[in-house]
Amino acid sequence: MSTVMRRPGLAARFKLATVRTGFALGGRLAPRRTADRAARLFATPFASSRARARAARPDPAMRQETLAVGDHRIATYVWGDPATQPYVLLVHGWSSFGLRFLPWVEHLRGLGYAVVGFDQPGHGLSSGHYCTLPEFADTVRAVGRHYGDAALAIAHSLGGAALVLAQSEAWRARRLVLIAPAADMDAAATRYFRFVRLGEHLRRPFYAWLVRRTGVSVDDLQMHRHVVALGQPGLVVHDLDDADVPWDEGERYARHWPGARLLTTQGLGHHRVLDAPQVIEAVLAFARGETVGERIVASANLPFGVA
Repeated sequence: MSTVMRRPGLAARFKLATVRTGFALGGRLAPRRTADRAARLFATPFASSRARARAARPDPAMRQETLAVGDHRIATYVWGDPATQPYVLLVHGWSSFGLRFLPWVEHLRGLGYAVVGFDQPGHGLSSGHYCTLPEFADTVRAVGRHYGDAALAIAHSLGGAALVLAQSEAWRARRLVLIAPAADMDAAATRYFRFVRLGEHLRRPFYAWLVRRTGVSVDDLQMHRHVVALGQPGLVVHDLDDADVPWDEGERYARHWPGARLLTTQGLGHHRVLDAPQVIEAVLAFARGETVGERIVASANLPFGVA
């Protein structure tokens, strides 16, 4: 379920123009079919996820495993022994892949953690074609249950929302880090509608396709409805110059989550924030139990405040 609209190259711009023209005509001539097509495209990861995963240089210290999760074969990447060591679960974002977190592994291993990463359905080396936020969350929970409760979980972008939804009695992480997390699927759909020039009259059948696939309404995927119940300490990291997922979505997590603090960066955007040295160091400090970021508070008289 894409929240990221990257600037396309020349060939991609031509393809985008074709898609926009098709949606404009189809929206008038065959609205239901066009809405279904748009929803399928929305739920289709970019092919670059698989290409980058195949091109990634594997770490000799890593072992790759495959888990059966529903109808999918999920590729996992493991360092150390999660059965005997506290472990960190790494959750990638939309159209990314598990080994995107490679710059983190040595640092986390240095703190004594085992590390587990994985590719979501339709991403990297995992099977599947479509993927949505509820499926992201189900896969996080399934991978987590296989390896046991995590000492720490770190997630990026759409993976942040999935990590929050995955917290349950069946599986949980004791500490959570969300980097540039998407907070509102209705807002993400609005960005997508603008990007592909989809008519607003198609929104209801567009959402209906997602509900038929997942059984979950878009309203139920607003993260402020879920973070209020989290009891774990959390760190939210978001960049002011994030052009893909606005900073205020990360701020919303911190404002509604009783145990969270917000670390704001600038000049890193949506992607570079994930492996920026200062972000990695801040997260390591949080993992060591140090105070990182600011506590965001809100009330009727103080909707945005810092404590």
